[in-house]
Amino acid sequence: MPTTSFDVMSIKQSIEGKLQRYYGLTVAEANNQQIYRAVASTVRDQIMQKWMHSRMRNRELSRKQVYYLSVEYLLGRSLNCNVINLCNEENYAQALKELGIDLQQILPVEPDPALGNGGLGRLAACFLDSLASLDIPAMGCTIRYEYGLFRQKIVEGQQVELPDNWLQNGNVWEVARTEDTVTVEFNGHVEESIDEFGNPQFNLVDSYQIDAVPYDMPVVGYNNECVNTLRCWSARSRETIDLRRFGEGEYMKAMEEKQMAEVINKVLYPDDKHYEGKMLRLRQQYFFVSATMQYALKRFKTHFGNNFDLLPDKCMFHINDTHPALAIPELMRLLIDQEGLSWEMAQRITYRCMAYTNHTVLAEALEKWPVDMMKTTLPRIYMILEELNRRLCNKLFQFYPDQWERIGHMAIIAYGQVHMANLCVAFSNSVNGVSGLHGQILKDSLFHDYYLLENGKFRGITNGITHRRWLLSSNPALTSLIQEAIGPGFKKDAGELEKLMPFADDAAFRAKFDKVKKINKERLAKLIKERQNIDIDPSFIFDTQSKRLHEYKRQMLNALHIQVLYNRIVDDPNFSMPPRIFFFGAKAAPGYSRAKQIIRYINALSALIEKHPRARQMIKIVYVENYDVSTAEILIPATEISQQLSTAGKEASGTGNMKFMMNGAVTIGTMDGANVEMYERVGEENIYIFGMRADTVESMYRERNYNPMSIFENNQEIRKAMSQWLDGTLFPNEPLAMQDLYHTLLVGDWGSMADTYFVLKDFGSYTMANRRMMEDYQNRDKWLKMAVINTAKSGYFSSDRTIREYNDMIWHVQNTMA
Repeated sequence: MPTTSFDVMSIKQSIEGKLQRYYGLTVAEANNQQIYRAVASTVRDQIMQKWMHSRMRNRELSRKQVYYLSVEYLLGRSLNCNVINLCNEENYAQALKELGIDLQQILPVEPDPALGNGGLGRLAACFLDSLASLDIPAMGCTIRYEYGLFRQKIVEGQQVELPDNWLQNGNVWEVARTEDTVTVEFNGHVEESIDEFGNPQFNLVDSYQIDAVPYDMPVVGYNNECVNTLRCWSARSRETIDLRRFGEGEYMKAMEEKQMAEVINKVLYPDDKHYEGKMLRLRQQYFFVSATMQYALKRFKTHFGNNFDLLPDKCMFHINDTHPALAIPELMRLLIDQEGLSWEMAQRITYRCMAYTNHTVLAEALEKWPVDMMKTTLPRIYMILEELNRRLCNKLFQFYPDQWERIGHMAIIAYGQVHMANLCVAFSNSVNGVSGLHGQILKDSLFHDYYLLENGKFRGITNGITHRRWLLSSNPALTSLIQEAIGPGFKKDAGELEKLMPFADDAAFRAKFDKVKKINKERLAKLIKERQNIDIDPSFIFDTQSKRLHEYKRQMLNALHIQVLYNRIVDDPNFSMPPRIFFFGAKAAPGYSRAKQIIRYINALSALIEKHPRARQMIKIVYVENYDVSTAEILIPATEISQQLSTAGKEASGTGNMKFMMNGAVTIGTMDGANVEMYERVGEENIYIFGMRADTVESMYRERNYNPMSIFENNQEIRKAMSQWLDGTLFPNEPLAMQDLYHTLLVGDWGSMADTYFVLKDFGSYTMANRRMMEDYQNRDKWLKMAVINTAKSGYFSSDRTIREYNDMIWHVQNTMA
C-alpha cells in the first residue's frame, strides 16, 4: 500500500496547508497555539499511516493482544516523543527552521493529559511506549478524565486544588471510535430463569444504562512499524435531555440524567471519605473494565468466532493494581450470561486470561468495598463474586482445614467487605511485585498463605522507565554527549549505556558531563523564574525530592533535616556548608489532611530561611507548583542529588529514582524498592544508603517497643527543631498549626504507634549520610565520576527490559521483529 513521504518539503507543505485550511492564516500570522496544532496534526498524519498498517499486520498474523488495564496513565506531552519515535527529528527540525518556527516555543502549548497522577500512571505510560517499541500488540485501557486529579496552586504556603481543564482546546492526538460504543449497566435487580435446555439464565432488569464511548490515542514504537493504542472510555448518557421537563420549565432536572451519567469521567480518584465518593470510584472502575471486556470479546469473536478455548491464546488482560479487578467477574459474566458457557469453562478461561501486578503493601491501598454497596450497584457481579468466593473457600478448606480465621483473611468476601486484592491473587494466573524486594515481601508476608497454595505464579519483575522520554526527549544535551562517546545504539537498546563506564575515568568526558548538568540547571532556573517568579542560583547544589506526598515517602524527614541545618547556621556563626537548593515536587490527595500539613510545613520553613540573611546564602527551598511530567522533564536532568527516603519495605519499587539515576543524579536513599537493585549495580561507593533495613522495620512493627520520645529527649537538634513547630517560629500567628504533626511523631494517633514511618529513628543515619555526601560533592572529580557511573548503570532500568520479562514470564506474545 503506498504511503506518503514525510521529508522536509512535504512537512513544510503540510504545516502551511493546515494553517491555511484550519485558520486561513500564514505561518507569520498564526499564534503558537495554531502553529502547534498544525505541526502536531502533521505528525499525526504520519502516525495514522503506520497505525493502520500495524493493525492490519497484527490481524493478518492473528497475533495475541495484551489489554493493559490501569485506572491512570500519566503520559506527558506527545509531540516531541512522537517525532523521536518516528526517527524523523532531523526532517522536522529542518522544516520548522525553514518556516521560522521555534520548536521550544510551541512544545509548551501542548497540555499534559490529565489522565494520571503518580508512579502507577507513569509506569503504565512507560509500559505502553516499550510495548510498542518491542512490537508487542497492546491496548492500554482507562477512563477519559475531563479534569484529571487537579491543578495544584500554592497559596500562602498551602495547597489549593483547581480543575485541570486539559481538554479545553481539544486533543489533537485522539480519535473518537463511536462504532465501538458499548453499554454499561448499574443497579437494577437480577431475574433468574431456566432455558429450554435446563440451563440457568440471569437477566439484569430495571438497570441504569450508560454508553461508554472510546477515544483512541496512538502509541508509536521507536524505529519500527508498530503503533499500539491507548483507549480512553468516556461516559455518555443515553438521554441527552428530557424534553418534557425542559418544556415545563424544569431546565436543571431536564439535564440531570446527562450530568449524573457523565460524572463518571469527570475526575481521577474522587475523594472517597464519604459514601458517594466511594460509590463513584466503584462505578468508575466497573465502567472502564466492563467496556473493555465487552470490546475485547466482540473483537475476538470477529476474528475467531465462538472458539472460546482460544481466548487465552489471543487475549491477555493485565490488571495494574486492584482498581481494574472487576475485570475478572465481568469476563465471567459475559462468558456465562452472554455466550452461554458453563461456570467451570468460564472460570478456567478467565483464570488463564488474567494477570495481576501488585503495587503496594499498604493496607489502606488494598481496595475493599462494602458488601451492600457492591450488591446494590452491581447486583449480577456480586452474585458472581459470591460464587467465586464459595468455590475459593472450599478449595482453601482443603488446604487449610478448620483454619477459619486464615481462610477469612484470604476470602474475597469476608467481614462485610469485598476484598479486591484477594480476588486478583486467587483468580489470576500470574501475580507479580515490581522489584526484587517487593516480590519477596508478597511471598513472605502480604500474600504468604496464597504463595504456599500456588507458589509457581508469584514473581518479582523490577519496574523500568522509557529512556526515550526520560533521556532522549528530556535531556537532549546529555543524549548528544553520550552519542558522541559511544554512538547511537543506546537509543534503541538502553543496555548499551554500560559502554559509558570507561568514560567515568576520562577527565575530559567528566568536564563535558559537568557542563551538560550546568546547562540543565540554567534551564530549570529559567522555568522556575517564569512560572513562580523565584530566583535560583545555578551554582547551588540542586537536590530534589519529587514524588506523591505521603507520610511513608518521608518528605518530613527531608524537611526536618533542612530545619536542623538552618538552626546550625543560625546558632553557629562558624558553620558553613556548600550552598544547596532543596526542590520539592508533590501533590497531596485532596482528602489527605496530614499530607497537606506537610506541604504547609515545607513552605513555612522556606519562608523562615528566606528571612535570614546568612541562612539564605547556603540553603533555599523551592516547592515546585503543580508538579507534572513536563515539569519533571526539566527538573530531573538538572538534579544532582536524588532523595529516595521511603521507609524500608513500604515503597514497592519507585521509578523516579531510575529517572534521576539515568540523568546523572546521585541517590541518597533507604534500602527500599528498586533502590536495592540500584545499590547492587552502582556499588556502595556510588550511592548513599542510610536507615533501617526492611526486616528490621518489620521486626519493630511486630514487637511494638519503639519509643520516639526517647530520641526526642536525647537528640538536642531534633528537640529544638520540633519545639519550634509549636513556639511560633514557623507560624507566628498560629503557633499550634504543627500540633498534629508533632503529635503523630511523638504520641501517635488514637492509640496507634507513634512515628509510624520511623522519621526520628532514621534521622541520625540520614544526617550522617548527608554529611558524607557533602564532603564528596566538594571533590568534583570524585562526584562527577559517581554521576557518570550512575548514568552508565541505568540501562538495566529501562522499561524495555521490564516488558521483555513480562512477556517472557507472563504474556508469551510471539515477537515478529526477530
